[in-house]
Amino acid sequence: MGELRKDYILNRYVIIATERGKRPHQFKNEVDNPMPKKDVFGPGNENETPQEVYRYPKDSGDWKIRVFPNKYSAVKPEGNNEIKTDNEFFPFSDSYGHHEVIVETPDINKSLVDLSVQEISQVFKTFVLRINANLNDPKIKYVTVFKNKGLGAGCSIKHTHCQLIAYNLVPINIIDKEEAVAKYDYDVYQKIINIEKNSDRKCFENKTMVGFTPYASRFPFEIRIFPKRHVLKLDELDENELMDMSDILRSILLKLKELNADYNFYLHYGIKNMRLHLVVCPRLAKWAGFELATGTIINSMPPETAAEFYRG
Repeated sequence: MGELRKDYILNRYVIIATERGKRPHQFKNEVDNPMPKKDVFGPGNENETPQEVYRYPKDSGDWKIRVFPNKYSAVKPEGNNEIKTDNEFFPFSDSYGHHEVIVETPDINKSLVDLSVQEISQVFKTFVLRINANLNDPKIKYVTVFKNKGLGAGCSIKHTHCQLIAYNLVPINIIDKEEAVAKYDYDVYQKIINIEKNSDRKCFENKTMVGFTPYASRFPFEIRIFPKRHVLKLDELDENELMDMSDILRSILLKLKELNADYNFYLHYGIKNMRLHLVVCPRLAKWAGFELATGTIINSMPPETAAEFYRG
């Protein structure tokens, strides 16, 4: 029989529909989504993107990581960033912000999973630099870093890349988590981590990081990576912690490669209370009318079974 489960700290529910369940291999995506093959992000085509804002190594002709504004930006650093209203029902502002593309490798035939742990760690270091650079703009309230892998996850360009959107609003998802954590008089994330480290949902663990499938997973094979110590922001992680996070992320992506899964991942960093964490959401199921109507997600893959797959 299935279960109705509540998120650890948020007032958010899922239905784990075990009677709809499939074995992990039955989730495998058998279709490769075709994408345009022109390598607009590759070496030699730098003039087809907006002017870069960063490359690694710096001042090198043969770059390994390259960052530039998104040509089709969702936000722009112009206009009025202050949210105002003509009356109580219609608040608005200009869509102020910065939208960047972070190309992880010059090789169009590689994905993030094909990079070494050291190379993935360098991508995380690039996230740190670009988050901090965008926060230098006093009009920016929050910087979101995310990856869309595959058409099923919203990606339309084959060359592997992440994106960054910095804008004039703290996202409601962050506000909800911050407020939920503030209700506890102890480190609630530490307690959750201590429990999950010893549960059948634990997938990966190393010296400084732990990865587990959340108790109330919204997506089949959803998994989160947490640092074992309390940090708010990515720039608080030291070299070893960045390597350990990269190591677990690569292990996750290697398993998702077995399913040929499209996925999203995103970083959530704290403002005052919330512990930094990375969330990976494979896109192997679609939300339909019930999910849209109720906000309660039906997930046919129990996180305990997903964890078995990751550990296998």
